[in-house]
Amino acid sequence: MHCVSGKHSVMMVSFGQGALLLSLAAAMAVYADMKVDCGPDFVTLMWTESRPQADTSLLRLGNCFPTSFSAGEAYFYVDLTDCNFRRLVTGDALVYSNDLTYVASADSYNLAFTHPVVCAYDRPKDWYATIYDPVFKTYSLGDLQFNIGLMNDDFSGPAESTRFPLGSIIPIMASVVQETHQPLLLLLEECVAATTPELYPESTIYPIISNKGCLLESVSSRSKFEPRQKSSEIRLSLQTFTFAMGEEVFIHCKLLAWDPNGLDSTKKACHFVEGHGWELLDNLAQSNLCDCCESKCKSRRQRSVASEKHGMVHKAVIGPCTITDLNS
Repeated sequence: MHCVSGKHSVMMVSFGQGALLLSLAAAMAVYADMKVDCGPDFVTLMWTESRPQADTSLLRLGNCFPTSFSAGEAYFYVDLTDCNFRRLVTGDALVYSNDLTYVASADSYNLAFTHPVVCAYDRPKDWYATIYDPVFKTYSLGDLQFNIGLMNDDFSGPAESTRFPLGSIIPIMASVVQETHQPLLLLLEECVAATTPELYPESTIYPIISNKGCLLESVSSRSKFEPRQKSSEIRLSLQTFTFAMGEEVFIHCKLLAWDPNGLDSTKKACHFVEGHGWELLDNLAQSNLCDCCESKCKSRRQRSVASEKHGMVHKAVIGPCTITDLNS
């Protein structure tokens, strides 16, 4: 059943086998309309925006980015196990809740806002919590779990081979699981290629990402960050290079889970786009944070113990993989 939550309204609509959608939109301003469907294990949400200056790409459902967006609309199609949906089991009800937020840029005329989205279902008699095995290499740090790995061409599953012809793309995906933590943005602060699983002072390395999140490889190749699906996940399409061709190669990365509202010139994901220059992955309007990629990126903020609480850093290694010569 499709449910429309109109302007200044509260909708409570039954769905399917006892599911209930509560879209609390009493505070919704007259400039927008939200339509939500609660599926058996997924949610769709359509946000229609009438303000000409509003950037719908800045809408977030939990930590998920829009599945698609245009000048006046943003559409989300997400699983209930994604996007930091909160699950509450109470009596005979199984309730999933989340927030639709608008992340306004500093120079925007449009104010940030938050709207709750809640889906409630009859609790199945045989219901139990599902446990998922991680697909990637997993590293735990406090209450955070970092995952990183080589993926197939469309990032839908793990890579089928660790051999990549010269000039091809190596898809890499990293994520952070944050069940009891504030929403975090995952960044790749640094990545280098080496021929050893450990880095030593005498190791020969090939820089891929450096200068606090600048994808150096994007300047002279097709390497780029892919559009985000979730703030807690980052995807990198890395074009293969001639370094250590034919040998085993390990990619060493420094993963940074950070406050989404705390981006600066040292907390960012930047890649070079031909004809446009350096662009910020998460908000084109703030691409000036990438200006330092041609020099030295330094934070203007005073570093303090309190600032460290905004995120965590972890080192991870992918590999071995092998870059092969097309003629071999």
